Amino acid sequence: MWRIILLAVPAIASIVATASAQSGDAAAGRRVFSQCLACHTITEGGRNGVGPNLWGVVGRRAASIEGFRYSANMRERGEGGLTWTEDQLRVYVRNPKELVPRGTMSFPGLRNDTQLNDLIAYLAAQR
Repeated sequence: MWRIILLAVPAIASIVATASAQSGDAAAGRRVFSQCLACHTITEGGRNGVGPNLWGVVGRRAASIEGFRYSANMRERGEGGLTWTEDQLRVYVRNPKELVPRGTMSFPGLRNDTQLNDLIAYLAAQR
């Protein structure tokens, strides 16, 4: 029995480390979001800018804001079922071209894991 427990400890520690690495600080994420304000708003019922309003983005289908002109590639991804989960947003914000290769978002990506997790926590809180 002790042998099983000793074998399970590293696996459990790895799961806990991954979960805590992906949890972020929404207050710090608000500061990170200042980089996004040049193109996006994040207010309920707010206007679109160069990019769509991001209020309620977590859980929303991609390319679903009425009246916003999305790239053809983003519309294809949305019609194909892409939904902005925290994990999908993490991939997209880290490197937009990885998820939507022919998209028009000019942002090069956010590579700092702490800032990325903080930003995702902030976006998730805006609903």
